[in-house]
Amino acid sequence: MTPSSRRLLAALLCACALAAGGCTAPGGGLGPGTPAPPVSPQPHPEPLWPAWAAAPGAAVGRQEPPPVPLKNAPEVGPDGLLGVDATEVARVDPRMRPYLGKTSLREPGRAGVRPPVHRDLTGDGRPELIVAADTATGRSALSVYSVVGGRIVSVLFTMGRQLSAETIGTDLLVRIAADDGSEQAVRYHWDGERMTVIDDERTFRRSGPRCGPGETPASAAPPGCSATDGRLAP
Repeated sequence: MTPSSRRLLAALLCACALAAGGCTAPGGGLGPGTPAPPVSPQPHPEPLWPAWAAAPGAAVGRQEPPPVPLKNAPEVGPDGLLGVDATEVARVDPRMRPYLGKTSLREPGRAGVRPPVHRDLTGDGRPELIVAADTATGRSALSVYSVVGGRIVSVLFTMGRQLSAETIGTDLLVRIAADDGSEQAVRYHWDGERMTVIDDERTFRRSGPRCGPGETPASAAPPGCSATDGRLAP
């Protein structure tokens, strides 16, 4: 192609581009005045039951009355639950009474009542009373007591094998061993009337030559490390 031919071709191309609304190089994107392609809408959550989604975590179908004061419970003085006999409180609790032995424990391994613990679980600055009792069958019972209107009420009762507990702020985390070899960790939070479940997780103990100590979810276990329920971790 001669120089004059190239100049003529360039002039024709530019004229066509100006008539179309602008010039763009091949692959250079949209030119001025060129309409953009339609944007595909992104998916977003669509609740199947909107009325239920409006109150996530709400207990369904539970219309439990507020906890009632324990009959024949010790009187609460200026020291609150710090000034009452923990075992006496537990013995007037119908749910806790069957699991109380005559022994006060200082260490695990026997049946009896563990040392009482006081922790603020309601966030009002006054500690609640936590009582746990171990039985000869390996099961343990745990109760939490609070003061409402000057009287003692039970705001939580739970049971399980190999029961242990810890606090996370004002929440109570209770760990128990399940029959399938897993550990169940249940987190309780004060809802204004009682301690209610806000989280319930289960993990499996690991066994095998490449397993480290402790308990690890299956997704984090190394290859060849099997759970106590017989599953092989990926």
